[in-house]
Amino acid sequence: MAEIEVKGGKKHAPRIDLTPMVDLGFLLITFFMLTTTMSKPKAMEIQMPFKDPNMKDEDKNKVKKDEALTVLLSKDHRIYYYNGIGDDPTNPPQVEVTYFKDKDGIRDVLINKKKTVQSLISQGVLNAQDKAIVLIKPDSTSTTEDLINILDEMTINAIPVYAVVDITPVDQDFIKATEAANPQ
Repeated sequence: MAEIEVKGGKKHAPRIDLTPMVDLGFLLITFFMLTTTMSKPKAMEIQMPFKDPNMKDEDKNKVKKDEALTVLLSKDHRIYYYNGIGDDPTNPPQVEVTYFKDKDGIRDVLINKKKTVQSLISQGVLNAQDKAIVLIKPDSTSTTEDLINILDEMTINAIPVYAVVDITPVDQDFIKATEAANPQ
C-alpha cells in the first residue's frame, strides 16, 4: 500500500509511491495480450478448373452453345442477353432486353436457362457434368452497380459457372442493332 510520509513538524505535500502501479500495468498488459484472439485472415474461395490429362489443348476452353448464356450490361441499367456465345456475326443470335426487376427480369432469365440446361441433360443432348454457364460482358456505358447486381444474381440463383469477360465489337453491334429495332 502507499504510505504517506510526514517528517518533522512541517507539513509537506504527501508523497505517494507509485512503483507498484508499474507492476500492475505490466500485469494488465500481459493479461490482455494473452487473452485476446487475433483476427483470422479472410480469403475468398476460388474454384480452380479441373485438370484432365486426356483433354486436348483445342478442347480446353470450349463452351458449348447449348449451356451458355451471354449477358451484355449496357447504359440505363439495360441488360441484353442471348443464348449461346455469339461467335458467328453472319448468324446473329436473338438478342433480348431486360432489367433488374422482380417480374420478367434477369432473375427469371437465369432460372429459365438453368431449367433448359437440365432438360437438355435429361434428353441426353448434354452430359451430366454440363452446367449453365453465364458470360457477363459489361459495356463501357454500364455502371459498377450493374456489375455488382449481376454478380449478386449469380449467387442468388446458384449459377455454378460464370465469368466476367471483355465485350467484343460484335456484341456491341448486337446492342446497337437491338436498340435500333426497339427504340425506348
